[in-house]
Amino acid sequence: MNANSKICAAWLLTILAFGVAPEKTGAQSPSDDTAPSVATQQATKNSEAHTPKPVGPPLQVFTPVEPWAFEADGKWHLVYELQVTNLGTWDCLLTRLDAVIDDSGKKPIASYSGAELEGMIARPGQTVVEKAKIAPGAFAIVYMWLNIDKREDVPAKVSHRIAMKIGDYPEAITLDGAAVSTDRKPVVVISSPLQGEDWVAGNGPSNISVHRRAFIPVNGRAYIGQRFAIDWVQLNPDGKTYQGDSEDNKNYRAYGAEIHAVADGVVTQTKDGIPQNIPNKPAVVPITFETIGGNHVIMEIGDGLYAFYAHLQPGSLRVKVGDKVHRGQVLGLLGSSGNSSEPHLHFHICNTNSELGCEGLPYAFAAYELQGKGDGWKPSDSHGGPVKEEMEIPTEDEVIRFPQQP
Repeated sequence: MNANSKICAAWLLTILAFGVAPEKTGAQSPSDDTAPSVATQQATKNSEAHTPKPVGPPLQVFTPVEPWAFEADGKWHLVYELQVTNLGTWDCLLTRLDAVIDDSGKKPIASYSGAELEGMIARPGQTVVEKAKIAPGAFAIVYMWLNIDKREDVPAKVSHRIAMKIGDYPEAITLDGAAVSTDRKPVVVISSPLQGEDWVAGNGPSNISVHRRAFIPVNGRAYIGQRFAIDWVQLNPDGKTYQGDSEDNKNYRAYGAEIHAVADGVVTQTKDGIPQNIPNKPAVVPITFETIGGNHVIMEIGDGLYAFYAHLQPGSLRVKVGDKVHRGQVLGLLGSSGNSSEPHLHFHICNTNSELGCEGLPYAFAAYELQGKGDGWKPSDSHGGPVKEEMEIPTEDEVIRFPQQP
């Protein structure tokens, strides 16, 4: 298995504007002086067959979590979702989306259309041919990932200009608004949960990773708790994560690695006793909200933030609920329990003491070294020296060397 193997398996602005069809009256006798002519009847039929001029955009656009600016790949990023509901009576085709610095009137900081816009849209629970075409009453999510060169250029607000076609009305109409406030205070800075080299940020932060788009309903509300989650696996020199028998957990380089607390904090949740899976075979226990994270630890690390460490070995946990934990302290050993296809550490930070019923938030590692990136990267190949990174979060498929724990 290569390093890119997939390891695991939002109402800010409301505009109610509908096309108004011609008013219909009661049946009329053909002999009535007020009975419409044949031509009038045909015109009425035509008007009913085509979309009338819309009063305005029929969309409700909502952002559930304001984006928190963070640094990665040498740039600053704003990551958030636009949840879009069509409250009209005609199909609404999104044709262009501009992100604009609020009230600036300037050139958009990002523009999307065509295949790029289509690729940013998801339609949870719906099977559609064209994701940008939203049927009456239907729901879509537009996954936004804005790149900004410098921290000082991160805007306080981002507005959105959404161009659309309503039914078969010939002219495009535009929604201007749906402003989103941004959080520009520093993100939490943590230590690494692992140590050593050749760690791959599997399913790590990107706009298309499986974690980014894991929109999961929990107790009546849907969340993206894994918005910035990473599945950490470790490479051997040949680029594989195992040697020998791929169905033996012990043959995976990451297996048994010590998991370290990323900050001082208090243990708020643990689970132990879930058996481990055979790599790349069905899970040995039914996957439910009780078992999906396998053996795990959740810590409150201050400021309403929670660190989640999942898929540990059974019997390896060294902490219990209520324990005060220090940065760098060993919490348990890396394993493959719960929703796991091979030994790895699933790690994320969110805003509630829950595995998935929470909103994932960005963070930064104090320091690490970037060794490389991408599918097929091998430690044994010739590479330039690692690049030291500070106060950033690794992105999807980057290969990392973590410092030794203090």
